[in-house]
Amino acid sequence: MWLGARYWQQALHELDPVFKKFSFSESVASLFSSLGYKRPAVIQSMYIFKQPGIGGEVVPHQDNTFLYTEPRTCTGLWLALEDATINNGCLWAIPGSHKKGLVRRMVRDENGTHFDRPSPVYDQKEFVPLEVKSGALVVIHGDLIHQSFENLSPASRHAFSLHVVDTEGCKWSEDNW
Repeated sequence: MWLGARYWQQALHELDPVFKKFSFSESVASLFSSLGYKRPAVIQSMYIFKQPGIGGEVVPHQDNTFLYTEPRTCTGLWLALEDATINNGCLWAIPGSHKKGLVRRMVRDENGTHFDRPSPVYDQKEFVPLEVKSGALVVIHGDLIHQSFENLSPASRHAFSLHVVDTEGCKWSEDNW
């Protein structure tokens, strides 16, 4: 599930040598070590294509909604492969929202895969744009509420995203989707 984005490719950290080299680089390992991770594991990677004029919207969400561990350890890395601007669909986030906890989960049970509660309505005035230059790395706490809008510009906006959890002292939830 990709919450509305239209163009993406997953599992590149396993399938493509260039993305594998980045995903398992000493720089990424060092970053997670500095965050206190004992045994980080890349759970998901995505190449996000936001093509000019059509790149889709990604609705407000928290990464821990989908990649839940106890305790919660999901961290996202979002690498700008091109400049990310308001016009071409940069990330937006609610500052400090990671301190308020997890709002909802996507769970898998006998009724299929579904959210455990409805999506809250967010005040768009609380979001701030995260405009970055190509090559910038945005580190996203798993409880941070973030989104992006469609690409309304004539320029593309490509990014590579990783989601990592700690596998030491943490339990992957059996009802993850």
